[in-house]
Amino acid sequence: MNVQISVIGASNPPPQAILAAESVGRELAQKGAVLVTGGLGGIMEAASKGARQVGGTTIGILPGSDPKEANPYVDIAICTGMGYARNIIVVKSGQAVIAIDGAFGTLSEIGHALGDGIPIVALNTWTITKAGSEDKTMIIAKTPKDAVNKAIEAAYGGQANPSGKRNIE
Repeated sequence: MNVQISVIGASNPPPQAILAAESVGRELAQKGAVLVTGGLGGIMEAASKGARQVGGTTIGILPGSDPKEANPYVDIAICTGMGYARNIIVVKSGQAVIAIDGAFGTLSEIGHALGDGIPIVALNTWTITKAGSEDKTMIIAKTPKDAVNKAIEAAYGGQANPSGKRNIE
């Protein structure tokens, strides 16, 4: 089974974040990863577009009950009818999460991932402080390629696996 990486971020991001998300989607697909997003616009659509451009597989976890709400680059639309509660499903569906830009919905997804021990790679997104000092639980990336490499490595428990396949034991 291919590794699944969730990509989260704002629905109305700045142009540079859109470009970063498209690059992340492309890089993930080229490494054989399945992309999981919230299935709507902004970062979700840009990452899905990037993945589809190179033949990748995209999954959209939708907040509503209508699969037509999905952006045009979603291959598999999963309708939850759960509203923002679907954010939990988005992050739990990936073996790692890449956060790009983001507003409060992204922050909630980061919190759920951290609470469940799912690795988070941060690319120009929220930073977390705990008791007045910077929290080191998020993995910081400087470029889309760096984010993808770190997310795939984190998905394998810190062990690089260039095949993009999940180890099943």
